[in-house]
Amino acid sequence: MGVKISTMILFENLGLRPELLKAITTRGYKTATPIQAQSIPKILAGHDILAGAQTGTGKTAAFALPLLQILSNKQNQGHRPRALILTPTRELAAQVLEFIKDYGQDLTLRSTAIFGGVNIRPQKTKLRNGIDILVATPGRLMDHVSQKTLDLSRIELLVLDEADRMLDMGFINDIRKIIKLMPPKRQNLLFSATYSNEIKKLADRILNQPELIEVATRNTTVDTIDQVMHPVSRARKRQLLSTLIQKENWKQVLVFTRTKYGADKLTKYLISAKITAIAIHGNKNQGARTRALADFKRGTVRVLVATDIAARGLDINLLPHVVNYELPEVAENYIHRIGRTGRAGANGKAVSLVSPDEQKALYGIHKLLRHKIPVEIIKGFETNSQSPPPPKRQNVFKNSYNRYSTKKPEKRNRFSGRR
Repeated sequence: MGVKISTMILFENLGLRPELLKAITTRGYKTATPIQAQSIPKILAGHDILAGAQTGTGKTAAFALPLLQILSNKQNQGHRPRALILTPTRELAAQVLEFIKDYGQDLTLRSTAIFGGVNIRPQKTKLRNGIDILVATPGRLMDHVSQKTLDLSRIELLVLDEADRMLDMGFINDIRKIIKLMPPKRQNLLFSATYSNEIKKLADRILNQPELIEVATRNTTVDTIDQVMHPVSRARKRQLLSTLIQKENWKQVLVFTRTKYGADKLTKYLISAKITAIAIHGNKNQGARTRALADFKRGTVRVLVATDIAARGLDINLLPHVVNYELPEVAENYIHRIGRTGRAGANGKAVSLVSPDEQKALYGIHKLLRHKIPVEIIKGFETNSQSPPPPKRQNVFKNSYNRYSTKKPEKRNRFSGRR
């Protein structure tokens, strides 16, 4: 949540009530991250928010803490939810709910999460008993709406968390339907790591004179992540990965593959090399995914092999290593992947195993980062591939947000966040 920043904004100076400050202090935090320091006062003041925030910046606390305070200031007069937090994945929904329950434990607010992959009946029971805060994925929420087990007519506050990811996953039609089910007068908070034309249209549709919050240049990585690239032939990638894990004595490694089949195949190889590993991807049911993540967090499994379903939303404390076993097809996903490490001020390392046939993907990543990833050749795994030079630096993020700025607009560089 909090890290030491140059301005040293203390949580106690952000207008939060004693119960929340106690929960924050109990967990060892004193200073707010930039996204928290900028968002919390504006949300408490009732403003709509349009926030550009990378993963790992503490954005969950940025919206959840003021949300808890706003709702606790008056009691719920009925059973219908007053706040809705939409997330793209089950894992993120579960983690947001966990945060809300932990930090709101001294408040008399009821909360629950609804998402697919699990039995819908217990969710119906919780909704029937009444809640204040609902965390949901769009698909399962629409299931409840169609079965008339959910009423959104009393929503006072809407949060779209990782809105760009939700649009990329094809939830735009569900989101439009959900918006129509809520009262027009409400507070809206939109958080997105990227700002595509689709996000701009969505922001125009739901936000009312939003306060713009930009905590860092878009599509950049945090300074606490040490990035390195190892050239290697595709046929020898798995051998190099197992060599690095064993020789460097990596204890906890999140490895990304492009496909579900590739994740399962790599997992089997690592197990055969006497490295404990488990895969997590869309073909796994929710119970299996939850158990896999829990085993990885506990340290009983050394390597978690994942597709991009795990690129966002996974909150793993002090994760030391992320490996791009295969570069993502969309350059933007590189940032989301490696953002699993180097969180909350901790140091982390992001390793990419790059084969000669991935030069196009590598060029896209260099273009996005506006700098080259340092190359380190591992003896015995050399290739003759050369990476292309990075392009000229340009600030795409600020240009995209110019419509909300009082400064004179610049010519906007179009950027598509579609995947």
